Amino acid sequence: MPKRIGFIGAGQMASAMAAGFAAADESIAPAAISLFDPAEGSQQRFCERVKRARVQETPQSVIAESDILFLAVKPQVMPLVLSQITDAINDSLLVVSIAAGVSLSTISEALGTTRIIRVMPNTPCLVGTSAAVYSPAEGATQEDCDVLGELLNSTGIAYQLAESYLDAVTGLSGSGPAYIYNIIEALSDGGVAMGLPRDVATSLAAQTVKGAAEMVLETGLHPGTLKDQVTSPGGTTIAGLRAMKERGVSGAMMAAVEAATKRSRELG
Repeated sequence: MPKRIGFIGAGQMASAMAAGFAAADESIAPAAISLFDPAEGSQQRFCERVKRARVQETPQSVIAESDILFLAVKPQVMPLVLSQITDAINDSLLVVSIAAGVSLSTISEALGTTRIIRVMPNTPCLVGTSAAVYSPAEGATQEDCDVLGELLNSTGIAYQLAESYLDAVTGLSGSGPAYIYNIIEALSDGGVAMGLPRDVATSLAAQTVKGAAEMVLETGLHPGTLKDQVTSPGGTTIAGLRAMKERGVSGAMMAAVEAATKRSRELG
């Protein structure tokens, strides 16, 4: 039976996930994806990405049309949303939350069900390169985990871990694309400063990041080993690495993950 997937909240992450699912899994017709969001702009952008997705007038209508319900609202809005939908929740529905910091116990207490899974995805699911982690509550069955894992893996890679890891996952891969976009922009700026055309510099920077990431994933080698393979004694790369070390690039990246992790905990 084709999967029916509903989204309460139709922002960037929700639309990216829905579009990724529909593109990767032939059993999910776009018309089997429904959504509710009070912001018309969000609804419109969602439907531009997921053709024939069905906009519902109420959250309850989404629930009635779904086998899997994604709660894709901001953490600050989650308590209100949970209070609005609690009477519509039943045991035939798998509830999946992608809200950073909102615990399984909080959702369970509000909805009166433990058939819940928390997910921390990231936006590259739109292009089939997501990195996600999911954590089930006690009422989620192995079949629930398998179905969700299959969906998430269809748009990248996904790991099932204990909920205690999710704040760190949020700080690393959930927020991580923004860090990498910042790095790509900085590399491009460096290229432009050295005389390259902007479009060429940005393309070279993005492709370099993509290629380096694929090397890590495909070879299984430690990033430090791959770094050493590029670094010749007295060459250009070691000069660049020295400049990065002097400016604390590695420390800044670690601090970014730590800060985002702490913020995720605060949101919870």
